[in-house]
Amino acid sequence: MRPRILSAVASQNQERRPLVERDTYGRAFLQTTNLWEFDDAVRLFTLGRRFAQVAADLMGVDSVRLYHDQALFKEPGGGPTPWHQDQYYWPLDTDRTITMWMPLVPAGQEMGTMRFASGSHQLGSIRPISISDESETFFEEFIAANGYEVSEPPILQAGDATFHSGWVLHAAGGNRSSITREAMTIIYFEDGARLLEPDHADRQRDLERWHPGQQPGELAASRLNPIVFARGAVP
Repeated sequence: MRPRILSAVASQNQERRPLVERDTYGRAFLQTTNLWEFDDAVRLFTLGRRFAQVAADLMGVDSVRLYHDQALFKEPGGGPTPWHQDQYYWPLDTDRTITMWMPLVPAGQEMGTMRFASGSHQLGSIRPISISDESETFFEEFIAANGYEVSEPPILQAGDATFHSGWVLHAAGGNRSSITREAMTIIYFEDGARLLEPDHADRQRDLERWHPGQQPGELAASRLNPIVFARGAVP
């Protein structure tokens, strides 16, 4: 699967600037989204029932839809990923959201593996702030002030996976190695969720990009959000 993902990333990646010319977000990783639309093998991977069932089990729901996939490649010398909450971006009326994060190569902490503020998802939205230097400063101080335990796997093998709630605070260090930290992610949400009226520009962009042709109040069920697992359905 890795060669097909790499090929899809190479064909779809639009970032050509060197690291020194990018902002904090751009230095954190190369981001390429919805690869399942461009490669049949990646399509089977992203829409696969196995990962989606794990997501459904962890969320305690019977049916889940795809939000989107994305490859996140942190280049050698790539900067840290600031603390943030994913669901800040998503115009969904449910907290039953989850992301699978899977390295495509063995990844240790020196490459910028994920770290999580355990239990922080229970607060829901802490502060509406995009991933940035500001989010890093605010949430790092928030985590310390509130005594959250930070969990960080020491090493993940290729094909291992972590799952995290859409509201959990998480971050990643910079890549101090000479190898690109290749990771593939898939975001899932509870079937039956409805679209919110966007309350900031980032959610408006997500509404237009990931829910084409849809309006606030409608079920989040565009052509880009297929059901990928339904309990009791025939595989």
